[in-house]
Amino acid sequence: MQLSQALAAAIALGLPRLDAQLLLLHVLGRAPNDRAWLLAHDHDALSAEAQEQFLALAQRRAGGEPLAYLTGIKEFYGLPLQVDARVLDPRPDTETLVEWALERLAALSAPRVIDLGTGSGAIALALKHARPDAQVSAVDASADALAVAQANAQRLGLDVTFLQGNWLAGLEGHFDLIVSNPPYIAEGDPHLAALGHEPRQALIAGHDGLDDIRTIVAQAPAHLQPGGWLLLEHGWDQAGPVRGLLASAGLQNVQSRADLAGIERCSGACLPSS
Repeated sequence: MQLSQALAAAIALGLPRLDAQLLLLHVLGRAPNDRAWLLAHDHDALSAEAQEQFLALAQRRAGGEPLAYLTGIKEFYGLPLQVDARVLDPRPDTETLVEWALERLAALSAPRVIDLGTGSGAIALALKHARPDAQVSAVDASADALAVAQANAQRLGLDVTFLQGNWLAGLEGHFDLIVSNPPYIAEGDPHLAALGHEPRQALIAGHDGLDDIRTIVAQAPAHLQPGGWLLLEHGWDQAGPVRGLLASAGLQNVQSRADLAGIERCSGACLPSS
């Protein structure tokens, strides 16, 4: 089987061409940005072993398994993260939250930052990479997720403090920024069927998807510095309710940010300065 025939077989299973190319590059041990090499070598023969491995991965991708779990790597905010089924597959939408967080930190020297529900460590590591002077901590309830995040931090040489816990419960100290991409999908949401390969505890938050956000918003004021910000990612239709929760908690400058698709993806507010 030639490389071009292998790609055609994967596409026939329903894979987008890009996914098929990335899986083939992975099997061949080549970099994800080497797609031009595939075009130049489309008549090269694929060994029987590589063919078997590639078609097995293609079948799993066709069954809905995230591409990042199959290759073991997902780029997020310019950082190559190792990911697997212990953590959520980091989404490009979450980069909106990172960009907003960096804006809020721009005027601060050596800010204290905490990322709640860190998963793979994507947000915490992106912030530490962009702001080496920041004191970044990251919390997750899952020991498995923390193992993934700590491995990413060590591999990338980024000094982040990782803690196991339930959001801000039991933590001491105050932060200039609290940031989180918590579970926000409602129980029974039809979209859950497409997310069956990802950890459910990192996805679902009660009947309306807001249980964890309610907890974070209730805890955050006691852990923010005066003028400090709480920034949250949430579902496509949750900006209004989340803004209401932020305002009810006594936070000010309540606002939302849209992602590249124009959807209000993040909401945040700050503790009054006095």
